[in-house]
Amino acid sequence: MISVLFDISGCSTDKVQTDLLLPVDFSNIPDNMVLTYFHTDKIEIRIQADPKLIERINLESTRYPVDLYTDLEFDPAGDSDSIEPGAYLIPVEKKRIPMNPAIKILAINPPYLSVQIEKKIKKTFAISVPYTGEPAKGYIALDAATEPASVELTGAASLILSIKELKTKPIDLNNAKEDFKKNIPLDLDNSSIISSSDPIIIVTIPIQQQLVSKSIENIPVQVWNCTSRVTIEPSFITIRVKGPFETLNNMEIMGQIHSFIDLKNLKPGVYARHAYINIPVGLVMTDAVPHVFTVKIE
Repeated sequence: MISVLFDISGCSTDKVQTDLLLPVDFSNIPDNMVLTYFHTDKIEIRIQADPKLIERINLESTRYPVDLYTDLEFDPAGDSDSIEPGAYLIPVEKKRIPMNPAIKILAINPPYLSVQIEKKIKKTFAISVPYTGEPAKGYIALDAATEPASVELTGAASLILSIKELKTKPIDLNNAKEDFKKNIPLDLDNSSIISSSDPIIIVTIPIQQQLVSKSIENIPVQVWNCTSRVTIEPSFITIRVKGPFETLNNMEIMGQIHSFIDLKNLKPGVYARHAYINIPVGLVMTDAVPHVFTVKIE
């Protein structure tokens, strides 16, 4: 973008002065190097010209070109290995500024461009996926799977080596009840100067119901296959079951739990018997009290 400030004091009636802000266009960076963010990206010039030329130049996208390979190559043989990482000052040359010859350049600021280049390296990183928010009550999120599982980053050595863990942008789990996929970018602080082999990651988030335990007390112990009078001591059983959160809070399913003792073919007398517990599919009984009942058949 070009900023313009007119100043006609001290100038001829047919010429005006103005300030232009020119973006610096860096090109031809050595293959094994990378330009870091420590560089001059704009220069300011003061020009004098006919108002019509000033008006025309404001419609153009004028940039100051810098050929880094040529400007930093000091070896007459042109060996790029002679270019070392570091900070450099490159003089701003008036002749490089693409201006109509009728436009007079009065001043340039700054007179030197500050640039810093570093060795370019590549490194492969595994990807981790951070979560925000919480799934729906009774659900948990397992570790996400990513496609690809790892990516290769390319950039300045100091930046690449400073990365301890490569993450995607956070994924919101708010009220999630089932698995879902999402395309999400990597979380790179310097994405403008670090390139990735796969900037967008396909993430699969597994959502499962949380397994919880619940005690069910005072379940009546029923008598099966006996027409005689029967006394059972104690007459109730307490059990503990484990299963998905929603199942344990479903009254219809939990209502299917019952306990009984089968007395088929037993004659009158006193017996020690275990009780059977009917447990719906998907639940596991982890404990029952008592374990043995006294059964008296009259």
